[in-house]
Amino acid sequence: MNSAESKPEYVDDRALQLARARGYPYAIPRSSFTYTDDGVAGFDSDLCAGRTPVLAIGSNQSPSRLAQKFGGDAAHVIPVQRALLEDFDVVYSAHIASYGAVPAMLQVSAGSKVEVAVTWLNAEQLGIMHESETSAANYGLAMLTGVTLTLHGGGQAERVHVYVSSRGHLSEADGGAIALSAIRCSGRSYPSMTTSEALELVRQKVAPDMDADGFVLRLVNDDDYRLGVSGQLGADAVPFRHPFETVS
Repeated sequence: MNSAESKPEYVDDRALQLARARGYPYAIPRSSFTYTDDGVAGFDSDLCAGRTPVLAIGSNQSPSRLAQKFGGDAAHVIPVQRALLEDFDVVYSAHIASYGAVPAMLQVSAGSKVEVAVTWLNAEQLGIMHESETSAANYGLAMLTGVTLTLHGGGQAERVHVYVSSRGHLSEADGGAIALSAIRCSGRSYPSMTTSEALELVRQKVAPDMDADGFVLRLVNDDDYRLGVSGQLGADAVPFRHPFETVS
């Protein structure tokens, strides 16, 4: 085996992989917008007709993440509408994504009002989103009912689709959830962290003797190790606490 073959694949893009893992959930616009293959345009409510509203709680609110899922096809135009969801918060799920981040999930939080978004997806886009969210069995599509979701620009909903974590939330020592500090929430009762801080918490739990950068890079580049870490985190995870109807 020559030196090029023996060199770890992540060496050349180490900084990029670290930034992607720690930068989750990426830049999220404060206003509603329309995702296009050319970038971000103004929100057009007329485009929502005939589409399925799916709650976006983490990086699916970010144009950069939508570009990773839908980029390269100019046909994928997606209205993304800001919204306020009452009595919930966005917290860290008890697993590691393939790109090394600790991703988000929804959790009950009485009295909180969390800023989220609704992605309005056509049938093809819903299929792409579904594959990306469910292929690793970390999330399942569900229908939430009995909620108060206020859409920016007008309108309110009591039911909405959302991808629910099958892993439960990443727990502190007392079992409490940890909110994403990048997601705005009023009346927040959970402590919050950046994803970089959440990854450090995970490292301290499962690999305290490992270098911080080396730990994240191994999560990205070693599938078996990443799955093992997710399994360890799941040992004391707390399931999603709001009733829901499984869609698929």
